[in-house]
Amino acid sequence: MPSPIVYRPMEPADAEAVSRLIAESFSEFIGPEYTEEGRAEFLRHVEPAALVERMRSNHLLLVAMAGEELAGVIDLRDNDHVSLLFVDTRHQRHGVARELLARALSIARPAKPGLDRVTVNSSRFGVPAYERLGFRQTGPERTVNGIVFIPMAHRLETEES
Repeated sequence: MPSPIVYRPMEPADAEAVSRLIAESFSEFIGPEYTEEGRAEFLRHVEPAALVERMRSNHLLLVAMAGEELAGVIDLRDNDHVSLLFVDTRHQRHGVARELLARALSIARPAKPGLDRVTVNSSRFGVPAYERLGFRQTGPERTVNGIVFIPMAHRLETEES
């Protein structure tokens, strides 16, 4: 029987494992469509020190743990933008991303009254997963600093609904 998933805030001690999970997933599924510049830019963004720095600023980072194993991570910037959402391949399609998003929003909504939508700049690979989470494309594909992305948004139900 697999370990139950425990969701909690990321701690500085998690930064190495979180960075490794993101970099491995990125390299396998997303990196090949980026330029060399884009790959380097993204990997700088997920270095352990950069993750810890964001944790201490305007980012909410939550991890999903299956026992001692990191199953996934979400980084929500300013309570309304999914900066990172990665799930280890062994845990994909088991609701980990959905639960990470739900838990992040349960923290973000009280912190940002009136929050009615969340955005993400998705990779091409991530679009179907984000669509399953309720996101819809809001603009054309773009490339900035070699990073290819599709802007998407998820309209949130109002608290009264």
